[in-house]
Formats: sequence, C-alpha cells, structure tokens
Amino acid sequence: MTESRSLSHTRRWWALVTLCVTQLMVALDVTVINIALPRAQADLNFSAANRQWLITAYALAFGSLMLLGGRLSDLWGRRTSLVVGLVGFAGASALGGAARSFGVLVTARALQGVFGALVAPAALAALSVTFREPRERARAFSLFGAVGASGAPIGLLLGGALTQWASWRWCLTFNIVFAGAALVGVLAVVDGGRSERATHLDLVGSVLGSAGLFALVFGLGRAVTRGWGNADTGFSLASGAVLLAFFVLWLRRSTSPLLPLRIVTQRTRGGSLIALFITTIGIFTISLFLAYYLENTLGYSPMKTGMMFLPLVGALALSASASARLLAAVGPRPLVPAGMVLGLMGMILFTRLPSHGDYLGHVLPGLTLTGLGLGLIFAPATASATAGIQPRDAGAASAMVNTAQQIGGSLGTALLNTIAVITTRRVTCVTPVGHSTCHVDLTAATIHGYTVAFWWAAGFFGAGALVAFFMLESAEPDVDPELAPTP
Repeated sequence: MTESRSLSHTRRWWALVTLCVTQLMVALDVTVINIALPRAQADLNFSAANRQWLITAYALAFGSLMLLGGRLSDLWGRRTSLVVGLVGFAGASALGGAARSFGVLVTARALQGVFGALVAPAALAALSVTFREPRERARAFSLFGAVGASGAPIGLLLGGALTQWASWRWCLTFNIVFAGAALVGVLAVVDGGRSERATHLDLVGSVLGSAGLFALVFGLGRAVTRGWGNADTGFSLASGAVLLAFFVLWLRRSTSPLLPLRIVTQRTRGGSLIALFITTIGIFTISLFLAYYLENTLGYSPMKTGMMFLPLVGALALSASASARLLAAVGPRPLVPAGMVLGLMGMILFTRLPSHGDYLGHVLPGLTLTGLGLGLIFAPATASATAGIQPRDAGAASAMVNTAQQIGGSLGTALLNTIAVITTRRVTCVTPVGHSTCHVDLTAATIHGYTVAFWWAAGFFGAGALVAFFMLESAEPDVDPELAPTP
C-alpha cells in the first residue's frame, strides 16, 4: 500500500512537471514573436501594416476557440486532447519556422492558436483533477500559476535571445522541443480523463461562443491598430456582444451546454475569474509599456530588455511559493486582495518613470512589487476557479479560466494602448515651419502617455482588490451538490 501511494505521489508530480512545460509553451508564444517581427519583416518582405497580423492571428484563434477546446477535452478525454494539441502545435511551429512567405507564416500562427486552444484548457483540467488534497493542490497550482504568469516576460527574453543569437525562425521552431518533451510526459503520466457519462458537443453553443469571442478579440485588436472610433472596431465589438448575449441565452436552455452556467455562477469561482481577468490586464500593461520604455527611452537592446524582466519572474516565483503554504490554511480571500494591492502599488511606482531614468532606481522596485503581487493572485485564483468541479466539466471550467485571461490581455492591450497614444497626442503640439508656437519633448510626452496608462492599470488593480475581498471566501469553495462527483 505504501509503495502504491508513493508511486501515485511520484506520478502526480511528474504530471505537474509535464503540464507546466505545456503551459509554458503556450504562454511563451503570446509574446515570443514580438521582438522577432522586424527581422521576419525584412526576411519575408511584408509591410509594417501586416506585421500586427502575426500577433493577432494567434490571439484570434486562441481566444475564440478556447471554450470549444475545453469542451472537447471533456468529450475526448484530457490525454487525447493534449496529444492532439501538442502534435498539432509542433507541426504548426515547424510550418512557421520554415515559412517562405507572409501568408504561410500567418497561417502557421493561426494554427498555433487553434491547437493552443485545445492544449491550454486540457492542461489546466488535468491539473485540477490530478491534485485534490488541499495542501498538494495549493503547491501544484502555485507552481503552475507562476509558470503561466511568467510566460509573457520570459517570452520577451527568449524571443530576444533567439533573434539575436540565432534567427527569428527559432522563435517558432523551438516549440518542437517543448511539445516533444510534453508529449512524452503526457503519454507516460497523465490520465485519460474521459467522462464515463455521455458528453455531447453543443454545436449551436460552439458556433455562437466561438463567433462571439472571435468578433470581440478581433474588435479589440482593431482598436489597437485603427482606434476605437473605427467602423470595423465598433461593428466587431457590437457583433461580439450580441453573439455572446445569444450564447448565454442558449446556454440557459441547452441540455448539454458548451459552458454549464453553474460553473461560473458560484461566488468564489466568479470572483476568481474576475481577478484573473483584471490581473492579466496588468501583466500586458507591464509587458507592453515597460518594453517600450526600456528599448526606446533607456536604449536597451532587445536581449537586455528581456533580461530586465527576470526580477519580475523571480519575485513572482517567491510569492507563489509563499501562497502555496498559505492557500490551504487561509483560502484565497486574504491572498488575492493583498496581491491586488501590491500590483496597485507597483503600477503607481511606474507612473514615476522619468525621461532620463535608470533601471535600478526607477524600474526594478515596481517590477519586484508587482511580481510579488502576481504570485499571490494567480495560484489562489486559478485553484479557486477550478475547485469543486466535477471531472466531466473540468475542461469547460478550465477553458473559462483561460478565456478570462485571454480577453483580459486583449482588452488591456487595446484599451491602455489607446489611452497612452491619445494622451501623448494631446500633449504634443505641431510647430509650423518658421514659428515657435511651442516646444514639446516627444520623449516626455510619450512617457506621460505611459504614466496615464499605468494609473488606469492601478485603478483596475484597486477595483480587483475590492471585488476579490467581497466575492472570495476564506477557504476553498465548497463542492456544489450539482458538481459533486457521482459515487
């Protein structure tokens, strides 16, 4: 009996390692291509206007198909979904790495998003049903959450290193190594996880949900490049809102809904999803504006810029480790609001960035404080969002976690980037030739735009602290009788 338990314990932790590798691979690809875009543009000779599509194609496919991918993992089983997703992701990455035209490269990025939407919820679902004991669950989710939250800054570092030392193509091809290692682990230690009950695919819900999320993410992407007043932006956002409204109405009457509404209506679970949504806005704010500040204002190389984000990763890992020891004892309520407050303080520090600053005095304190806050948020919120879920709904619940983060990232990028640009334009004046009507330091104006965006991000963290305090519980959520596993 002891040996059996020991083997079971060992297998669970090897499963965690496998799932963390999978999560890191998907998270990295959100930002790893960003720094490589200029080199790819020069190599394949596509326009600067088309450059954005290499980011948008991944985000559109990934965000819009997440709910469907989660339900497929319930239908097929988590191991099957992971195998199909990993093989497909590796194939798409190989296609992108070998691309000789812009069209092939965009197609490869879209396919990465498609298979990523299958992998991400299946990995989280596998984790949520593998670790049930409170202390083990807290440790597992702390590590998994730290890996996921670190993906964006690590992606910038890895993208800079691969572009500088090898080729932009390696920013795609390196996924084959991650996918291969994860595939071996999935086949060896991850349980199948197929529901014993009949699980039907909700085709109407799949179409409505995927189309609604596609329109929403597309609209947010257009807002970044064309502005909020653009007709395409408004039409896409309105269409997304209408489709998602019909999606919710359909879920209320469907006998086998794509997303059972009982999953999101539990108070702590809903509060956790809101916390993850808000926190992802903060992460993308840091990744976007600090990268601009370090490269364009302080003059750092892409490689050095990526390295400057490492203290964020270290602080995040440290606080995630602490949250693992505390979560089982105190629950998410004291941890997540505290993390939100630390994130708020970090954003406020970033509002003080000067035109002629230095990293140690002006960037590092905010990075450290924010990293400590993120570590207290991600693991407890993710664990609470998936606690008490019946195994046959684990994929759908995990997909909702990933969707909240994806939409948060898209909204944060679109909204705060727009705020920064508009603010910069307002304080920049045009000086006619031969006249001296005004003199504006463009660098100072740009940083002022960042400052206003950071204040908004601080406001989001402040609102998140209040929501988390009033919605989360001081213990893991009880298992809903409707969600409890059937004996």
